[in-house]
Amino acid sequence: MRLQLGRQVLDRQIVDRDGWPVGKVDDVEFAVDREGFPYLAYLLSGPAALGDRLGGRVGRLLVALADRFTDEPPAPPLRLPLAQVARLDSAVWLRVRADELPRPPVEAWLRRHLTDRIPGADRASG
Repeated sequence: MRLQLGRQVLDRQIVDRDGWPVGKVDDVEFAVDREGFPYLAYLLSGPAALGDRLGGRVGRLLVALADRFTDEPPAPPLRLPLAQVARLDSAVWLRVRADELPRPPVEAWLRRHLTDRIPGADRASG
């Protein structure tokens, strides 16, 4: 299959198998097979991936902010193996549910240090 990454993959919404949003495709990661040919191995999502893709001051600022809101910097991007992609159309549809994926470090930090401290947060749905 031939893909134009800039048009068909980057910045697409990632949704789990039930249609719940997971994030956006912020960058991609290639690997090299035994014959030396590169192939698309992972879709990357999160501020670290986007910051690296953007580069420059804006990219560095985005990565620094993400690292500030994690317990163990640097905040790694969410790496989704291409095998977890079920289909690609206006969104990237995964074969797995969102709760089967690792929680993004910034989201985990915000939940622990902010959201969970709101009175009644333990009774909220979601």
